[in-house]
Amino acid sequence: MPTRPVRFLVEITVELPPALRDPASPERARLLAAELERGVELRRAGVIESIWRVPGGLRNVGVWRAADADELHEAIRSLPLAEHLQATVTPLAEHPIEREVTK
Repeated sequence: MPTRPVRFLVEITVELPPALRDPASPERARLLAAELERGVELRRAGVIESIWRVPGGLRNVGVWRAADADELHEAIRSLPLAEHLQATVTPLAEHPIEREVTK
């Protein structure tokens, strides 16, 4: 019997090295474009359920879905900026209000 995916609150902060902090850097532009492309792939695949940008930096918060923490880890590591990011992950459980609203 297939298990339901687990939802995770994922908060990501990107810490670019000095060489990539210049907005005019071609490597920075390439990495950010690749990151956007991979993020869209994950969103379309349903791994990223929803995502929001946090103003004031290279930060975002989203709800991700995966079978387990290992699968989530692999999805995060697949991001082109993975070596430059810090992710805080919180597993989520359905709240009783959601069950009432979706009856």
